[in-house]
Amino acid sequence: MNIRTFQPDDETAQVAVFNAAAAALPGFKPATAADVAKRTGAPAFDPTTRFYAEDGGRVVGYCVLEPEQGRVSFPWCVPGAEAAAPALLDAAVQAARARRLTKLFAAYRRDWAPVLRFFADHGFAHARDVINYWSAIGDMPTLLDKSVPVEPLVPEDIPALAAVGRGVLRLPQEKLAAHFFENPYFPAGAVRVLRARGTGLPYAVGLGLDCRDYADVRKVDPLAPCFRLGAFGTEGLNTKRVNGLFSFIALEPERAAPAALTLLSALSEEMTDGSVDAFAAQCPSDVKYLVLFYSRYFKEQGRFPIFERAL
Repeated sequence: MNIRTFQPDDETAQVAVFNAAAAALPGFKPATAADVAKRTGAPAFDPTTRFYAEDGGRVVGYCVLEPEQGRVSFPWCVPGAEAAAPALLDAAVQAARARRLTKLFAAYRRDWAPVLRFFADHGFAHARDVINYWSAIGDMPTLLDKSVPVEPLVPEDIPALAAVGRGVLRLPQEKLAAHFFENPYFPAGAVRVLRARGTGLPYAVGLGLDCRDYADVRKVDPLAPCFRLGAFGTEGLNTKRVNGLFSFIALEPERAAPAALTLLSALSEEMTDGSVDAFAAQCPSDVKYLVLFYSRYFKEQGRFPIFERAL
């Protein structure tokens, strides 16, 4: 068995491997060579982050490392070639270490038991779930006192935003300004803050998305391992664009619920005047104040697990 990195025209072989290996799994959607070519044809594509197992010159398995995200794929292998999986994963892990990554994560559907078992058997621990929520507009609570000022996020707020989002935000402070003020998928005006009296510093931050071109939350697969655009904690990850997404973070968990309702009140007025017919949300299961809020005011749709391994 030979393990090598990406070569031109591997797209067709990769798709054949995935479609053969995953066809029996719940919620399977066949891949196409065009899907893969979109990624391998991107200007930033690094061929040394894709690993292929060859047997007699035929590609029988592959594994993908996404170093910018710290994410690794399951090592997919055609039936009969599953013995190549550990070597493929090891190649990806070694490449991650060479890039000085300190941790890798994998995200797959909770009903893909063989995939999750493989990661558990190879040093990955179940770190948390990512929980998906939705709410009909008519089911939203009566909104709170509008005398509390809700203001736009400004660049000078970035240090305070980093403090409010500590433990949730995935990007370091120096990358947050670009994420919130230069994001091609949502305007900076989608982000609002509540400021503390006296200091004027944000103590809660909310985000609301209104774009009719984005997916309807009622029509997406809530078990699919898709991070939702704009949900705090998805910065730097590949995301799915879902219309009506509301997300918030707060400095003091004990004050989180009233702050979130105030932000939701301000943002929802604008969102429901546009194209939003239902609200969406997403949060990690290990941030308790977020789970408490969304569980009270939204309905859980589904969740998917995150497996992590320290390097």
